[in-house]
Amino acid sequence: MKEYTTESIRNVAIVSHGGAGKTMMTEAFLFHTGATTRMGKVEEGTTVSDFDEEEIRRAISLYTSVIPVEYKNVKVNFLDTPGYTDFVGEVISALRVADSAIVLVDSVAGVEVGTEVAWNYIDEFKLPRFVVINKMDRENANYRKALSSVEEFSTTRLLPVQLPWGEKQSFQGVIDLITMKAYKGEGKTAEEIPAEYKDAADEARLTLVEAAAEGEDELLEKYLESGELTAEEIQRGLCKVIRSGSFIPVFVSAASSGTGIIPLLDAIVNLLPSPVDGRVEVGQTKNGQEEELTPSDSGPLAAYVWKTTADPFVGKQTMFRVFSGTINSDTRVWNSKREVEERLGTIAVPRGKETIPVKTLHAGDIGVVPKLGETVTGDTLTDRNHPLILSVPTYPNALYQVAVFPKTQADSTKISSTLTRLAEEDMTLSWHNEPATLQTILQGMGDQHIDVAIRRAETKFQVGLTIAEPKVPYQETITKKATAMYRHKKQTGGAGQFGEVHLRLEPYPDGEFNYTWEVFGGAISQSYSASIQKGIQGVMREGVLAGFPVRGVHVAITDGKEHPVDSKPIAFEIAGREAFKLAFKDANPVLYEPIMKVQITVPEANMGDVLGDLNTRRARVLGMDTDKGRSVVTAMVPLAEMLRYTTQLRSLTGGRGIFTMEFDSYEIVPPHITAEIVAARQKELQKEE
Repeated sequence: MKEYTTESIRNVAIVSHGGAGKTMMTEAFLFHTGATTRMGKVEEGTTVSDFDEEEIRRAISLYTSVIPVEYKNVKVNFLDTPGYTDFVGEVISALRVADSAIVLVDSVAGVEVGTEVAWNYIDEFKLPRFVVINKMDRENANYRKALSSVEEFSTTRLLPVQLPWGEKQSFQGVIDLITMKAYKGEGKTAEEIPAEYKDAADEARLTLVEAAAEGEDELLEKYLESGELTAEEIQRGLCKVIRSGSFIPVFVSAASSGTGIIPLLDAIVNLLPSPVDGRVEVGQTKNGQEEELTPSDSGPLAAYVWKTTADPFVGKQTMFRVFSGTINSDTRVWNSKREVEERLGTIAVPRGKETIPVKTLHAGDIGVVPKLGETVTGDTLTDRNHPLILSVPTYPNALYQVAVFPKTQADSTKISSTLTRLAEEDMTLSWHNEPATLQTILQGMGDQHIDVAIRRAETKFQVGLTIAEPKVPYQETITKKATAMYRHKKQTGGAGQFGEVHLRLEPYPDGEFNYTWEVFGGAISQSYSASIQKGIQGVMREGVLAGFPVRGVHVAITDGKEHPVDSKPIAFEIAGREAFKLAFKDANPVLYEPIMKVQITVPEANMGDVLGDLNTRRARVLGMDTDKGRSVVTAMVPLAEMLRYTTQLRSLTGGRGIFTMEFDSYEIVPPHITAEIVAARQKELQKEE
């Protein structure tokens, strides 16, 4: 592959709901530009971009693949993203390094939930986009209906640049409104527009020319005077209105048969921005100042690491985009986030699983380098003398949790490092040890997401893991004042043990724990204070009511007794522990549970079902709103009721509902539920005995 300078590069993310044909579109681009000799098939596992064994097994994209396509002396880096909403992190990472996006819409299904999610992220990144109505050769294909579904959803005006030449089985090509020519099949040769489409094409062209004229004052003047613009002028005006986000052009295709592929490639090369015309990238200097970066080879080096993968055969692969400066093979760069130097070996351009070695990558290009020691996703590679940090996008909070257990003793030693590596690769995966339940918790976006991570641990890192539903991290506390005393006395011949502790327990709402010494007159020596506190804190970790950590208590040691010979630190530790338990049981103990702030977005038709379901989950609805024709519910819901909500919401809404969730506060568990939790805990303890 030859070297491409910044002006000759396009970075285009292809996004949509699962099954709209993104992977087949990249196959068609490769095949029709001569990069491959035959088109692969998703169901046969022979496509260039779905090469991972899990992707082949499931027949869906799980990761973003880079597919560079060379066409008319331009290199288009297509980023083929997953459509399933569990893997939205991959979409966000791809959009972070793209200059534009293509939104595929299935000609039968129209806009679906995955399309909506991706669309909102494109808005967030402020990227220009194309809409391509794909699969126009499907049995129930309906161009008008699919276009209307996008128009209803989009706040930006849509602008057809092509019309379909036929529909369903009779879809044979596209009618281009810029050149006013028809293109059959893949679209290499132009012909006259068939008579039956002429009127529709003339009418649609009028709208197109008006929109193009809005791009420049000069064009608008000419259009108002003469009522016409040349094809070159239309293209120039369209570039402006597309890049400014005033209009979204609409194209048609049937990627799996290759229909309309070449005209679409022409439009990508002619209308979508190169890195030079793309968004302005801002780097942060060491002292927190912002520095605007121009995408040029002469600028300071700034390369953003947007993806890392581990491969047992090749080792770690690091994918990056050069936003400024150039990167050469066999050089050293500075990781400004980790403050370490990294030695780059052979730099390559990725194409699916294949890597094509190159000597230099220019500003704006995407590359891959193997075996970097410290660098992870979200880092910036720069020059040591001019360190810069590029911003990392915000990824959604985890929606689904599992407790993870090692399959064997050997796996238990590797579990932490494996989970850390998985989380480094995927910004929407995270893990932690939950002190309240003593479980290792892995969190992600849904059951499929977690399932893929667990299988990846097994195949890539040879670590066997099993999963279970996690326990809820409840907390125990008290609601009133109580006092207690406990005497620990042990005589077993020889030196005995003796310690007596009197204490007072009070609610301490402002913090976790407070401890004071209120013993007057030296009834017990203060040297035993640390032992008493140790005993109390041991109980607080283990819990009294149902085995969960205690929080929000103030303990005052008020009195006690000691023995001149038999009193020892261990005796006071035990006395402190038992006195605390007695006082705790008298202080009206309660359980606290984590409450999540949840925002659920569903089609209006599903609103009643969702609200009914929320009522069964002890939810407190805060408000309802509508956004782009969809209903949005905001509610406070206990975490215990949300553990498997991703799956349940999908079944309630036919996959069209989405939600976000974040921790808000702790609240008291209702008494009848507390009784159930305590009973379950007693059963557990009996089993252990």
